[in-house]
Amino acid sequence: MIARATLLAAAIHPLATTDAVLNSIAAVLLIAGFVLIKRGREQAHKWTMLAALGVSAAFLTCYLIYHLTTEHVPFAGSGAIRPIYFTLLISQVILAATVPVLAIWTAVLGLKDRRRAHRKLAWWTFPIWLYVSITGVVVYLMLYHLYPAVS
Repeated sequence: MIARATLLAAAIHPLATTDAVLNSIAAVLLIAGFVLIKRGREQAHKWTMLAALGVSAAFLTCYLIYHLTTEHVPFAGSGAIRPIYFTLLISQVILAATVPVLAIWTAVLGLKDRRRAHRKLAWWTFPIWLYVSITGVVVYLMLYHLYPAVS
């Protein structure tokens, strides 16, 4: 069993793991930024959210490189988990397409000190961005660790 797990782990492309790590970091930064603004720590919130934006930009770069340079990895799960995985994946991909625009525009409004508009857009941006970050990690775990394709 250990030898099989070692072989499977060795077969995972490093950029796939990097993407999961970057998504995890983004999620932690998003939650920290939320807590900071609720505590009135605006400067710390600002820098934390800009860090989340930078980490997400690094994720997007790695994600695009990975998907442009590697073959498709099929989901090997069967039974009831299959529709769950694909529902999660589809919702994650669709919402992920909105995150760059939402996150950048929310940051711009915050940096321009347009607080009302910033808060109004952040009300949408935060949960979508957090969902995408967390489900990105879940999809990675399901695809590569819980239901890996055995070659």
